[in-house]
Amino acid sequence: MLMQAIEISAFGAPEVLRLCERVRPEPGAGEVLIRVLASGVNRPDVLQRKGHYPAPPGASDLPGLEVAGVIEGGDAAAMAAQGLRPGDRVCALLAGGGYAQWCVAPVQQCLPVPAGWSDAEAAALPETFFTVWSNVFERARLQPGETLLVQGGSSGIGVAAIQLGRAFGATVIVTAGSDDKCAACLALGAHHAINYRSQDFGAEALRLTAGRGVDVVLDMVAGAYVAREVDCLAEDGRIAIIAVQGGVQAGFDAGKLLRRRLTITGSTLRARSVDFKGAIARALHAHVWPLLESGAVRPVVHSRFAARDAAQAHALMESNRHIGKIVLTWEP
Repeated sequence: MLMQAIEISAFGAPEVLRLCERVRPEPGAGEVLIRVLASGVNRPDVLQRKGHYPAPPGASDLPGLEVAGVIEGGDAAAMAAQGLRPGDRVCALLAGGGYAQWCVAPVQQCLPVPAGWSDAEAAALPETFFTVWSNVFERARLQPGETLLVQGGSSGIGVAAIQLGRAFGATVIVTAGSDDKCAACLALGAHHAINYRSQDFGAEALRLTAGRGVDVVLDMVAGAYVAREVDCLAEDGRIAIIAVQGGVQAGFDAGKLLRRRLTITGSTLRARSVDFKGAIARALHAHVWPLLESGAVRPVVHSRFAARDAAQAHALMESNRHIGKIVLTWEP
């Protein structure tokens, strides 16, 4: 059976994304088949389109790391173990293949769509919430009463980090590239916002913490930012690097790490095991899904595009004009 999908016809600009026909995938052991109604767009999709972020072995070559839709079949025993069945609305984290009318996903990486949520809202959840939970709360161990600095607060990752950080009792400081984006971050719950184009974020972070420094930095820039982040960390502070938009090389004063007991950690999620991602999914379901169900935390969907207009969605992402998530929608 054939389906429509968006493929990368060649590495390059957004226009290389093309609507095509592919054979519908078949679920294997531990997997479900999902009829996709919405697909999240993420920065790694852009990198894959440019040839800089290939799919891991065994994953679909189609872009797309998160979807929302309806389970149409799969491993019955695995579904039963997760409390799922055909007809359930779910969102899922994928290693690839999300830009398509159907996809397969490990059952462990599926979560129920919160009651009252649209498919577009649900598709905006998995990649960002899995990433923020894994890096901010598990790797960097953010605690209530601590201060979190989020680089790029208006991004999909940033919007999730603002809301989760605040919900779990942290003071949240963000950076953003314009006064309008700073205002949007404050409206989402950030306690302070720094325009990195007109202010020194390190000096401002120290000022806002009365010289103490921040406890955790969520960094998607790396490069020259790392040294500046080290300078504005509190004792026992932690930096979690999740992307290298500013470059892969970083120089910093290692003596400060020793004297102030600092930690620099980093991770990527896509190539991790199903069991690892399943553990994150269970933690999210226990600790974050109640906040989503109550409306205390919600994704911010900036734009929705029909899937055939994926090139326009990628162009918007690369323009950095958006606040929150960009989503592709598929007709039911």
